[in-house]
Amino acid sequence: MSLTTVPPAASTPTSPTVRSAWRSSRTIVLLGAAIVLAAVLSVLLGRDPAPARHLDPDDTSLAGSKALAELLRGRGVTVEKVDSVEAAAAKGAGGDRLLLITDTTYLDHYSLARVPGDRVLVGDLPGLPALAPGVTSAPDGLARTRSREPECDLPAATAAGSAYLGGARLRGPAGSTGCYPVEGGYALVRYQYGGGTITVVGDGSFMTNQRLAEDGNAALALNLIGTGKPVIWVVRPQTPPPARLPGESGASLYDLMPGSIRWGVYMAIIAVAVTAFWRGRRLGPVVVEKLPVVVRAAETVEGRGRLYRARRARERAADALRAATIDRLTPRLGLGTGAARHEVVTALAARTGEDPRLVGDALYGPPPPDDAELVALARYLDSIERTVSEL
Repeated sequence: MSLTTVPPAASTPTSPTVRSAWRSSRTIVLLGAAIVLAAVLSVLLGRDPAPARHLDPDDTSLAGSKALAELLRGRGVTVEKVDSVEAAAAKGAGGDRLLLITDTTYLDHYSLARVPGDRVLVGDLPGLPALAPGVTSAPDGLARTRSREPECDLPAATAAGSAYLGGARLRGPAGSTGCYPVEGGYALVRYQYGGGTITVVGDGSFMTNQRLAEDGNAALALNLIGTGKPVIWVVRPQTPPPARLPGESGASLYDLMPGSIRWGVYMAIIAVAVTAFWRGRRLGPVVVEKLPVVVRAAETVEGRGRLYRARRARERAADALRAATIDRLTPRLGLGTGAARHEVVTALAARTGEDPRLVGDALYGPPPPDDAELVALARYLDSIERTVSEL
């Protein structure tokens, strides 16, 4: 057996280095960085769309009421938007007004109820008993909002016809008029109170930009609101008053945080990134050391065969051949590791069609008496294995 001596060489790492990793992935990294940069610039330079404000006369979204406000102004009705009781009282002091109340959040209901003039209340608002005395709403849920017929003799409703109403199921005091019946009440109630007219509707969807052009929604809204009197349109404040914010003097949660909290967050992010890099690294690159002697696999097999022949170890050579064949055939025959002798022989004979006794002698028989028998055994085992693999 010939041995080729190779001078020792320096150990070289086979795992990717920083330079090779950068070269292979720099295109993807640069592309991802460009995408992230574009997204950041679009967020920083782009203008955030204003959130929709329900029934706001200046809102052009589907939930707003800009279209209704413009229709009223086109008919010569003055529309003034307010978001506080003080502003409503100041506008109401100038003469006979119509108070359109779409939201009472953050407002003093009793102070708002002292503002003179007619009132149109939209929805089951907080403070409804103070703003519309005698009107009650059913506590067991809202009626489905859909197109409904007036079924009453109120001119403003009969002239408009069907409208998209529902919501709170209202019942008015004695002498009131109920229109657009819903389960257990009405979607619209109107009555006289204190020298003025109070109108309550269970839902304001018919007044929005989305629904105004459907059915008789626009006609109903104009008939209820466009009476010729200036309209004071009460909406939710854009910014809640300081008394309703958390903390002292209206300080928000972010105002109560110390100024150094931002740097603490940055330090935590850096610490997490360093920890991930430290723990994510392996103990070092995989190194394959070149052997000082290179021996071909065929030479190894030939060398072992010569050793068996020189020592006349035919029994040991046959046992090695048989054990290797059984290990390779067992999973192909559907048998588990450590299968019994009769199981292997029966399964192999059934698969190949060979005589079970011949198969048993080949796998578990006595050692071959000479080299020719050992070669014949090796050829027979090889033919059995080929037959099973080709099936």
